[in-house]
Amino acid sequence: MSVLALLAHGDGVSRTVAALLLAMSVASWVVILWKAWLLRGGTRDVLRSIAAFWQSASLQDAEARLRPFDRAALVLPAVRAINQLALQAEASTLGGRVDRAQRVTRTLRDALHAALRRLQAGQILLATVGATAPFVGLLGTVWGIYGALVGIAAETGGFTIDKVAGPVGEALIMTAFGLAVAIPAVLAYNVFGRVVGRIEAELEGFAHDLLGMLGEPAAREAPLPPARPMPA
Repeated sequence: MSVLALLAHGDGVSRTVAALLLAMSVASWVVILWKAWLLRGGTRDVLRSIAAFWQSASLQDAEARLRPFDRAALVLPAVRAINQLALQAEASTLGGRVDRAQRVTRTLRDALHAALRRLQAGQILLATVGATAPFVGLLGTVWGIYGALVGIAAETGGFTIDKVAGPVGEALIMTAFGLAVAIPAVLAYNVFGRVVGRIEAELEGFAHDLLGMLGEPAAREAPLPPARPMPA
């Protein structure tokens, strides 16, 4: 019996389970393909972009030099934010009235968080699909077996193994569907998680280096006043 024929003979619950598994499969594969495109260069593009930045003569030159390497636009937002910060009037807004080190820290933090949100997008969906799809398929299997046993019990003519094997085997297909949906999601989650972790470490190190280069050094302690002569 084909899958379409199985769904045609199933009830509302089995069709709902099959539709849910199909939706989970489509969503996970959309995320997998999108993240594969986003992370196609992996850590190599980030390292090349950071190297191009440090080899530049100025911030404006750095933005132009690293653009060809940063295809996923993970390093470029931080450089653009620093350039915009340098062009803004320091006291024109409330944010500009704080000291320069704090403004640089806030700008780099916002740019880093935006890049990390892009990197982490879809990971929760992949983890959810990988964790729940087998149980959704198992639910379809249990319901299918229950329906098959109820149908067999209502039949007359005695109990034979062929009356059980057919319906139960068809119900077990739902478990196979659940595993087929979950396995790619779990594999993609693990692979993407390793790549994202390496990229996050590189971006955090780059932001720390930028902060050290652009932030103002800590104020030195004020010298002690000269000692006054003590009266004899």
